[in-house]
Amino acid sequence: MTHTQLLIDKTDLTQAQLQPTEEVPLADGQIRVAIDRFAFTSNNVTYAAFGDAMHYWDFFPTAQPGQGSVPVWGFSHVVQSSHPGVAVGERLYGYYPMAEQLVLQPQRLSAQGFSDAAPHRAALHAVYNHYLRCAVDPFYTADSEDVQALLRPLFITSWLIDDFLADNGFFGASADPKRPATMLLSSASSKTAYGTAFMLSQRDGIEVVGLTSAANVAFCESLGCYHRVLTYEQLAELAADTPCIYVDFAGNAALRMAVHTRFTQLAYSCSIGGTHVAELGSAKNLPGPKATLFFAPAQIKKRNADWGAQVLGERLVAAWHAFMARVSNPESPWLEVRQHHGVDKMLPVYQKVLAGKTDPRIGHIVVLRN
Repeated sequence: MTHTQLLIDKTDLTQAQLQPTEEVPLADGQIRVAIDRFAFTSNNVTYAAFGDAMHYWDFFPTAQPGQGSVPVWGFSHVVQSSHPGVAVGERLYGYYPMAEQLVLQPQRLSAQGFSDAAPHRAALHAVYNHYLRCAVDPFYTADSEDVQALLRPLFITSWLIDDFLADNGFFGASADPKRPATMLLSSASSKTAYGTAFMLSQRDGIEVVGLTSAANVAFCESLGCYHRVLTYEQLAELAADTPCIYVDFAGNAALRMAVHTRFTQLAYSCSIGGTHVAELGSAKNLPGPKATLFFAPAQIKKRNADWGAQVLGERLVAAWHAFMARVSNPESPWLEVRQHHGVDKMLPVYQKVLAGKTDPRIGHIVVLRN
């Protein structure tokens, strides 16, 4: 028996194909899940763009040399179990390949969920290896699965970026009470960027400036979480001595150089993603501070130590509900879910998002099973 997965050429992300894969029998202690639905956003493009550097290709290795499976966030249900602690029919939220099924090896089981003990994932970060039981998940509601798949992992990253910057005193950029610190967010129409802007805009002494393409200015302005929205070509409208932090979701090497070259009081350069796949490049030899890659699990680990897992969870859930109330406001929603039904839709959705040809208000969900 076979199932289908989407394979990507690791050296040329534009090359992708649907591939039938033989179903493997379960060993003792393993479970098989059927992947029901998942989101695909520019965040997943970042996973592919940084697949080698950040080991994203390592989560779901393929049998095809040079081919990788891009991780996605979504929901599954257990269709076969050889583990006494996981029942057939359980619904799970977590990290999956773009495929119809996945074999997991549960360990460290709790009422809330479990981790995958597959040997190839042992050295990978625990945050991505954890699967949550929807029946007891405080984030979960059955009628909001699509929005959860689209925004939950992105918003957690957004929340952690805001927390990281505040935790570090905005690296001194906000030291002058008479002059607000400016947060420059590239790829401002991306979901992780506007989630970060939503959080940052609630802080005193902070100005949030979104940088985006001309086509997305109106959308970014409509959100109301950016104090100003500029096109990439309008960067010079900001004074060169503006105390600022660059939060880079685009990964555009030329834009990064322009920001570092222009701003004499750039306090920190935070590298998040790579939505501008064709413009990615080296961050070496930049004027000013070093461009530093942000790794969300490291801030989770710190806050777990600072506050404990329960307090961290409570703060995240409270922030999530506030964000969802704004995103889902019926008078001016930030997000419109678009479902794509069937395994054959994985490839066109991947290609469309990779090419950057999607309306930023649209969130794409691939539905493999209802």
